[in-house]
Amino acid sequence: MAISNELLSSTLFSIRDGEVDELFQRVPFLDFAKRLGGIEYEDGGIKIQRPLAVSNHSTITQLATGYEPVSLAVQDVMQPALYEWSDFVAPIVVTKKEELENAGEKAIVKIVEARMRNVMGLLRREINRQLVAGNSAVLTSLGTLNGVAFATGFLEQGAPTAAGQTNLVGGLARSLVPDGNGLFNRIFDSGAAFGTNGIRGMHQIAAETSARAPMGEIKLVLTSEAGYANYRRSMFEKERYIDEKQLNAGYMSLAFGNAAVVQDVFMPDATVNGAGNAATMYFINFDGIKLVMHSDGDLAVSPFEYIPGTTARSAQIYWKGQLIADNLASCALLFNGEAF
Repeated sequence: MAISNELLSSTLFSIRDGEVDELFQRVPFLDFAKRLGGIEYEDGGIKIQRPLAVSNHSTITQLATGYEPVSLAVQDVMQPALYEWSDFVAPIVVTKKEELENAGEKAIVKIVEARMRNVMGLLRREINRQLVAGNSAVLTSLGTLNGVAFATGFLEQGAPTAAGQTNLVGGLARSLVPDGNGLFNRIFDSGAAFGTNGIRGMHQIAAETSARAPMGEIKLVLTSEAGYANYRRSMFEKERYIDEKQLNAGYMSLAFGNAAVVQDVFMPDATVNGAGNAATMYFINFDGIKLVMHSDGDLAVSPFEYIPGTTARSAQIYWKGQLIADNLASCALLFNGEAF
């Protein structure tokens, strides 16, 4: 009995959220962004526009007698940061030859299910790789947190000044923001001695980011595998766990303050960022950094259709989104902490 396109399509729709396959790797940034309010959806537009306050609206007049003239000099405080959408697609293909060799409805449906999970897993891993490390070979139009190796990345390791952090944010210079604070991320150099400096650096970052966060707080500390091991080694006698059933329904995670501490295999190491520049920890406030996705482009699955001129039919998985920054002063980078 022939399997209709409608049946195969309904199979894809029903398992869209089951992105686990034999090549499974955790994708912590994507997972926690979805659970902790780090994802926003937009319905359209040629570009993503984020209004940023880049100047002070008015000036202050000090009153000594009360008769001084009040300065009414004002200016528009908003300037848009503009981001291009990143679009990509991956197909799921079934040939007539495969259908005949795997007779029976269940056999071909299982093939479709396996390929669906494989492609979804591939896409999520590649998205996460680009967001965290910036070194995807194919998703080059998608933004990245890695501002050390890439001029478009958000989290730089230079001093939080106009001279130290020069990457553009949505086409805007970081120094445009009043007092040089809002778009300069905080930093800490562990000096290749996490055991000595790591915990102190984490507390320093927590203090600096909380003092500069217009809203929210650090929700996720994304670490390299070495960074995670070093943090756990430092905290061994005082380990504090949070139950992720509220967040993830399964994993247990170390915590730092109210933030989950999670390792990510894609964190940029010395081979990506250069010797001594490995990104050991990203401190993410999801009110400062967000992943914006099109409401109809969040790994959307198209129906199966026959491919003209072939005996095959295919469906497509489509993604449309971009990484954006509203406030980088509430986020931070701890680097050079791979050695204990």
